Amino acid sequence: MGWRGILGFDYGIVQAPLGPDISGPELVAAVANAGGLGLLRAPDWEAPDYVRELIRKTRTLTEKPFGVGVVLAFPHEENIKAILDEKVAVLQLYWGECSEDLVLQAHKAGVKVVPQVGSFEQAKKAVDAGVDAIIVQGREAGGHVIGQDSLISLLPRVVELVGDHGIPIIAAGGIVDEHGYVAALALGAQGIALGTRFVATDESYAHPTYKKKLIELDETEYTDVFGRARWPGAPHRVLKTPFFMEWRTLPSDENESNQIVIGHSTIHGMGKEIRKFAGTVPNKSTEGEIESMVMYGGEGVGLLKEILPASEVVKKLVAGAQVLIHQLFTTK
Repeated sequence: MGWRGILGFDYGIVQAPLGPDISGPELVAAVANAGGLGLLRAPDWEAPDYVRELIRKTRTLTEKPFGVGVVLAFPHEENIKAILDEKVAVLQLYWGECSEDLVLQAHKAGVKVVPQVGSFEQAKKAVDAGVDAIIVQGREAGGHVIGQDSLISLLPRVVELVGDHGIPIIAAGGIVDEHGYVAALALGAQGIALGTRFVATDESYAHPTYKKKLIELDETEYTDVFGRARWPGAPHRVLKTPFFMEWRTLPSDENESNQIVIGHSTIHGMGKEIRKFAGTVPNKSTEGEIESMVMYGGEGVGLLKEILPASEVVKKLVAGAQVLIHQLFTTK
């Protein structure tokens, strides 16, 4: 059964690398200790020494394996070198080319490579590069969305593509509970990756107001309003907050670069200004007009009812999936 694990982990549950620093050591360690795969998020700038510190701090909180996510759209070569030097269990890649050379480098270091893709074509390139698993992201996902296909249409195609290659497929996009977990398994996935559900946990480094909005609001929208200057051509799914609804038709020639500063935050140890329409979610350190900042969320947000410990999220997913599968598919 799918809950029995992927890539050597106890359960087929992956905590997405929540940016820019929402999935810190506390969250990742909590997921790892519960038997899932927790993923740190590397900075979007070269900071190899900091990356090493992040990994080593996480190791003080868990003896279990975990991984680090890297967005290839930003400077990353030195960060990846540090990740491979530290020999974490998994290097997760997003928004860029997962080359065969990089996979070979990782494998020489004993690190497994898991790219996230949003199309059949990207999945084929990942298979050809020799990756260890593939996260298939549907358009339902919160945060930055790399493809246009829905999970229910894309996932079975990728499952068929990998065929006998022995590459586990992990489903992502709008999944927050055991129903989504079982649906993904029925479509051929061996695991699931969750972002929004893990933002709304005790250990997440998200600002309390952001967590509260994930529980209060139940609608999202696919947009490009936030972070156009910093990350052009990177659409995203956000909560329909009052601020977003007021500015959702922002003219295409507007971006955050010439807007007023609405807050300040410390991100991966560096002080940052947050301008209006910036693509940076508020973390626990953020001060300013919190409700005027971007808040990412997947389409499953309406199913979130409470903020939970991360270990409880993993346990509920596993137990719930076991019960559902027994009820729905076991012959009486």
